Amino acid sequence: MEEFEFLDDIATADVAIESRGDTLEELFGASATATFEVMVNTKGVKPRIKKVLCLESQEIDTLLFDWLSELIYLKDVEYMVFSDFHIQIQKDANYLLQAQIFGEEICPTRHELRCDVKAVTYHLFDVSKKKGKWVSRFVLDI
Repeated sequence: MEEFEFLDDIATADVAIESRGDTLEELFGASATATFEVMVNTKGVKPRIKKVLCLESQEIDTLLFDWLSELIYLKDVEYMVFSDFHIQIQKDANYLLQAQIFGEEICPTRHELRCDVKAVTYHLFDVSKKKGKWVSRFVLDI
């Protein structure tokens, strides 16, 4: 089960998040949803446009960092927000992520916009497996 929470006592000028999932796919989905929840009420984001992403990394923490960075990049360059994430992660020599993400162009009159996320940071960045569940902590620069 994917889930996330905002850690208000960790970062005062930025947003700290802890996300969890039974699988890596759930962890990455929860992390993506949390990132967009900082920016917009994702319940109001319709899955009108599909994007396909493929990322590869030797380490799982680097893959999560790259994943969140790519989502923020798409928000900035294509002026889009996303609310639905279909993710597959495989491990061979490297970790390989393939995802279909769904969202739409930002519409200030229709979307409940919050604050802008500029980047994911390496501050307190961590991905680990605890008691059979994947857990990540990361800070977003707003």
